[in-house]
Parts: sequence; C-alpha cells; structure tokens
Amino acid sequence: MANRTSSASKTRVGKYELGRTLGEGSFAKVKFARNIETGENVAIKIVDKEKVMKHKMIGQIKRAISTMKLIRHPNVIRMYEVMASKTKIYIILEFVTGGELFDKIASRGRFKEDEARKYFQQLINAVDYCHSRGAYHRDLKPENLLLDANGVLKVSDFGLSALPQQVRDDGLLHTTCGTPNYVAPEVINNKGYNGAKADLWSCGVILFVLMAGYLPFEDPNLVGLYKKIFKADFTCPPWFSSSAKKLIKRILDPNPSTRITIAEIIENEWFKKGYVPPRFEQADVSLDDVDAIFNELGDSQNFVVEHREEGSVVPATMNAFELISTSQGLNLNSLFEKQMGLVKRETRFTSKCSANEIISKIEAAAMPMGFGVKKNNYKMKLLGEKTGRKGQLAVTTEIFEVAPSLCMVELRKSGGDTLEFHTFYNDLSTGLKDIVWRTTDGGKVEEKGGPAVQSCPRQ
Repeated sequence: MANRTSSASKTRVGKYELGRTLGEGSFAKVKFARNIETGENVAIKIVDKEKVMKHKMIGQIKRAISTMKLIRHPNVIRMYEVMASKTKIYIILEFVTGGELFDKIASRGRFKEDEARKYFQQLINAVDYCHSRGAYHRDLKPENLLLDANGVLKVSDFGLSALPQQVRDDGLLHTTCGTPNYVAPEVINNKGYNGAKADLWSCGVILFVLMAGYLPFEDPNLVGLYKKIFKADFTCPPWFSSSAKKLIKRILDPNPSTRITIAEIIENEWFKKGYVPPRFEQADVSLDDVDAIFNELGDSQNFVVEHREEGSVVPATMNAFELISTSQGLNLNSLFEKQMGLVKRETRFTSKCSANEIISKIEAAAMPMGFGVKKNNYKMKLLGEKTGRKGQLAVTTEIFEVAPSLCMVELRKSGGDTLEFHTFYNDLSTGLKDIVWRTTDGGKVEEKGGPAVQSCPRQ
C-alpha cells in the first residue's frame, strides 16, 4: 500500500490501515488498504452517508450492498464485509493485482479469437450469474473488467447496478446510465429497458473491442455516436471469423426484443468452443452486518471509528508493489488510449521536482484555466468555475514519492464529465511541460523541446 514514513500520519478503520486512493466518485471513493491482522490487501469503498441521505438513496444503497454480498462467483469481485461510522459506510472488497483486461491490449494489441473468446466466456458467466440474482450491472466497460494474479477475469463495480425494486410497473428500468460507446440504444431512448438485454449489448461491444482493438461505434459528436448506435452502424474487420461476425451481429441488434439472449449465447457453437463452465461452491452468506449498519445499532461490532495517527507532514511514499498496482505504470499516452478512444478517469506523470515545487506549478497552471484550488498538505482539489455536461469538473491531485529524487503525481476526476477531464488534462500538461520527467521507449531520458529533462530550482 502507499506507506508513509514513520513520522507521517496513518489512518485506521477497524482492523484495516488505509492507503492511497484508487478511485473517486460523487458519493464514494475507493482506497487501497491492508488488514493488519492477516496482512491481506483489500480495496475499501467509502460511501459518504450525508450525501446518500441528502439524495434519499439509503434504500438503494442498502439493496446494492446486500446484492453485492450475496454474489459469490469466481468472475465477480467479492465483497467481504461492510462497516460504518457516524458519517461513512465502509465496503470491504477483494483487491486484484492484474490490472484492467484492456491494459493487455495497450501493451500487445488486439487479442486472437481464441483468447478473446476465453475472456468473453468468463464475462458472460459473471453477467449471467448476476442476472440470476436479480442484479443488472448497467455500466459494463473496460475499466470494470479486471484480472487477478492468475489472469482470471473479474467484473467490478456494481455501484450502478439496478435491482428488482427499481423496476417500475411496466417491468422496465428507467435510469439512463453507463458509458456512451458501450450503452444499448434502448437505454439512450429513455423509454424503459430490460437490464439483462442492455447488459448483453455492452458485452457485445466488449467482445468486438477485444477482437478488433477498436470500438464498433465511434464519433467525435455525441449525437452522431447515438445515431450509429441506434442503427447498429458498424462493420466487422476482415480477420473476424464468419461465426464470430454472426454472433456479434446478433448481440448488437438494436431491437432488444429480437436480440440474442444469454441462454442462446451459451448454446452458440462459436461460444461453446473450449468452454469450461465455472466451478464454485455456494456458501451461506449472512446479511447481519448490512442490517446492523443500516439499523444503526450502536453496540454493533460493525460500527467503527476512524483513527488517525498524526505525525509530521510529508509526501506519501510508494513501494514497488503499490507502484505496480497502478496498472498503467507511468505511461501517460498509452497506445490503447489512442487506438480505442478510451478516456481514463485518472492519469499520472513523474517529476524530479520537489513536492512543493510541483504543487506550486499545478496551482499556477490551473488558476488561469478557471479552476479554484484547495490545498491539503500534498493533496489538492481543483474545482472548475464553469458547469459542464455533468456539473462542475472536479480533479483531485496527490503526490507520491517513489524514490528520494522522483515523485509521481496522480490526477483523478472526482466530479464532472470524463471527456472534459481529458481536455482539462491536455491543457494543464502544456503548463507543466517544464516539470514533467519523460523517458523514451528505450528508457533514456527525453529532453523537452526536443528531448530535455526539466531543471527544477532547488531550495
């Protein structure tokens, strides 16, 4: 995990010591953590109770957590337990170290058909199981497909999952959510949709991407993108086998009533090649901890207090394991992002400047762009003055020391639109070009302006 020096602060929640932030959203953030009793690494989703109550989402969150805990499948991220304090809910999740499935495309290009099929089989297994438990993901996309240390696919983030209680009298779901390139046409239509059918469409897009190395539906204009999705306007590349093309076209059928079902996919000849059904035991799962935290039983062992051991303020240090667990490494402009049009919710760069110099440079670059800056030791919050497509853009910045003379700077979108974050980062990086440390593909340091390493004035 992101360790601190002995003089720095540490935060503990029950038996877990919290580390670096892995992701951030409007209602929750996910942190890397370590079980101090067993030494096991986990991920902890921390939900803000006040925001949940303000938006009257307690019932929805309780149902989501209950469903997540009941799901025990080898291809779905496991939820271990749930705890709460007066202000937060802590969801303890399995932490996987293999990175995102699509990182493999970044490093080696598209998959061969047999390998793509293997991952697609695992994806369908996971989605089919969740549907049988009444849970619909509704946001299946690259960053939600992870790999464990053995290369096994794990579907993550059921935070947007729609449960049976959210189905209206017409038997359909009505909440539009998801990522545009992967969303089914009936979801965009906003006239109600079947969660299972919509998830299956997203699986079809994912299969296409695995085999092609690019998206089936792409357009710089959102209206243009939606038109292509509504018409299922895409073409399979020539290297797809005829049976794979037929299956993908049946999945990416814009009419949900004639779209192939998961049961039919499992019987499809292309899908069945080399198929091994998952093996797992159905363990008895208790929801007592979920009931306890929502019933607010003060004496429950699932109620915890955040303990923070204060020390002198220093940048967080990152060990080798934590550095590897960042998945994308230190590469800002991966081939995958260019080929796939995927915009990440976070990005990072390295610098040989001191943490204080980096903070000053970011502040100087962000303020003229119309961003307010709040500083908290070696973390910063940048908040855009303008309201974008999904509200104000908010960016969290954190600095880690990876070596005595090398810092890694991580920028995460914590609010607003991901595409706007991508544009913001491109503009910001122009103002930071004299502090970013770059290397060539051969590992040699590049100098700016041609190749030059930044020169930071030392204090």
